[in-house]
Amino acid sequence: MAAASGLYGVTLVDVFDTTALAVNIDSDSFKLSLNQDAYTPDFNAHDLFADLTNPVSGTGYTAGGNVTTGETIAVAGGFVTIDFTDVAWTVSTFSGVRAGIWYDDTLAGDPLICSNNFGSDFSVTAGTLTVVVHANGYLRFDIVP
Repeated sequence: MAAASGLYGVTLVDVFDTTALAVNIDSDSFKLSLNQDAYTPDFNAHDLFADLTNPVSGTGYTAGGNVTTGETIAVAGGFVTIDFTDVAWTVSTFSGVRAGIWYDDTLAGDPLICSNNFGSDFSVTAGTLTVVVHANGYLRFDIVP
């Protein structure tokens, strides 16, 4: 299996169990890391940024990714939606972008939140690569199945 979309289960469990991992959408700093298709997420075991492999590299890409902004969490219409502003890498040259991994850059170890497979590889040459967040948010939970 290669890059996939999913929620990192260990982090989610740590939020709700006695660990009480204090992920705070309102005050923490989050980043979006770009990874290649060769990264195979283990949603049952990976929980920290150090677990990521095969990051994108190249001109205009800073290791660890870019800071996300405008994070919100809302409940409406039977869904919990987590959203943030589109993320752009400007004056960049890199290739093999397959997935965006969103993580909390404030907490110890940088806990992983979710991975989104973009469906195909993307490249940019001396330009801007923008991850456009879907109108339904970056993460959306159906709470009324």
